Amino acid sequence: MPDHTPRPWESGWSADASRTPGTRRLWLAGALALATVVACVTALAVDGTGPGPAAAAAPPAPPTDHGPGLLSFASPSTRTAAAPKGTRTAPSTAPQSAASPSAGPPVSPVKSPPRPGSSQGSSQRPPKPAARGASVRSVNYPDRYWHISGDYVRLDPITSTADRRAATFTVVKGLANSGCYSFATADGGYLRHRDFLLRAEHDDGTDLFRQDATFCPRPSSVGGATMLESVNYPGRFLRHQNFRLKLDPYQDTDPYRADSAFRLVDAPA
Repeated sequence: MPDHTPRPWESGWSADASRTPGTRRLWLAGALALATVVACVTALAVDGTGPGPAAAAAPPAPPTDHGPGLLSFASPSTRTAAAPKGTRTAPSTAPQSAASPSAGPPVSPVKSPPRPGSSQGSSQRPPKPAARGASVRSVNYPDRYWHISGDYVRLDPITSTADRRAATFTVVKGLANSGCYSFATADGGYLRHRDFLLRAEHDDGTDLFRQDATFCPRPSSVGGATMLESVNYPGRFLRHQNFRLKLDPYQDTDPYRADSAFRLVDAPA
């Protein structure tokens, strides 16, 4: 079979006899290696001129906020966050100036209002307990005295020695309050209120008895007279009604003030 493979000398092309065979591949490999070296040197040069440590430590700038509807991450605020509910913040150690507007004007102490039966600014004081036997006389019925009649205390005239004995008491310091009065009887008992009526009974040793037998003197609107207020029922005063002694709430009336005004006097002769 005839061989039809073209021959270089038949096409007019002849091999380059001036170059050593295989040098084309060596040139290509050298060019690739040179390009690689140039790329590495360029990268090292660029890396050496980059930002320093201080610049690298700075936080990146926040992205631009494009308005509502786009999610953006703002940089953290420098203001101190409020303490959550339920925690207590440390108090300020800086003293507040006396002239500070928030301190406000000085507050004056509130004065207690006068008690019932007393006049504003009155310097009258109730009499001290008697050191000997005394009697209690009515202001609007000056001929009548506290008088033990049966189990109760009435307002009666004194007409006999027995009446005088039943109308004579020893005024002592209050059993429940030493600043008040208690009225001891000749037989060793005391006057006390029970069911709001004044009676003569013996001390049973209870706190209730001591309170029921203690009355605090209050100035009366009648000169030289005294009102007697219950220590365990503040606002209730001894008064006579139908000539019987009882404990009644204060009433701002002339009859009440007259019925509750008494004078401590010497025992009638």
